[in-house]
Amino acid sequence: MEDNITVLLDRVSKIYRMGEVEVHALKEVSLEVHRGEFIVILGPSGSGKTTMLNLIGGIDTPTSGKIVVGGRDISRLSEKELTAFRRETVGFVFQFFNLIPTLTARENVEFALDLVPREKRGSAKEILEKVGLGDRADHFPSQLSGGEQQRVAIARALAKRPPVVLCDEPTGELDYDTGKMILRLMRDIATEERCNFVVVTHNSAIAQMADTVVKLHSGEISSITRNEKPEDPENLVW
Repeated sequence: MEDNITVLLDRVSKIYRMGEVEVHALKEVSLEVHRGEFIVILGPSGSGKTTMLNLIGGIDTPTSGKIVVGGRDISRLSEKELTAFRRETVGFVFQFFNLIPTLTARENVEFALDLVPREKRGSAKEILEKVGLGDRADHFPSQLSGGEQQRVAIARALAKRPPVVLCDEPTGELDYDTGKMILRLMRDIATEERCNFVVVTHNSAIAQMADTVVKLHSGEISSITRNEKPEDPENLVW
């Protein structure tokens, strides 16, 4: 695999069995994600977006096909190996911020740092400063706005210095202006850190700011579009 490819999906399928019924969530999906790209996976509910994200993140395993993340084939890892992979290699940002309410912003990031080897750790203070929250480090989630909580969630995801950050509807709980600010932050970090943000959304406007847009329909990729000039998040309207 080329050095600048951080995620590779090769003819990946996922079938869920519910009694006698088989649900084909993904069908023979192939995709390459290049280092530093901001990727948007777009599609309606039930198209397979979250399934694809879960497979890349090692939350689920494919029925067939191969998945390589950060140079490692995760397709056939044991559950113990997948747990270590999730803990050390990928970052996650969700629609609901999932912060620990009894910990400060700094402590939420430090909690994530405690789960990874020392040589992979960043500094909680430096990471919070990167997302513009250096002066809010000692505040609890209840003392932070929705946008600030999502920035803490991004800082927590970056704590392990992952090659890939997976985001499931990261602006879904935010107002319009705050959502644009979070998108700009994620795209800037992708460029500066040469890591990938892979964002799942149903919001087609967000696709305008992506380097690459992957459209899913009924578990299949209907198109892959590379934007030569991604839109500035400030200009998005939805």
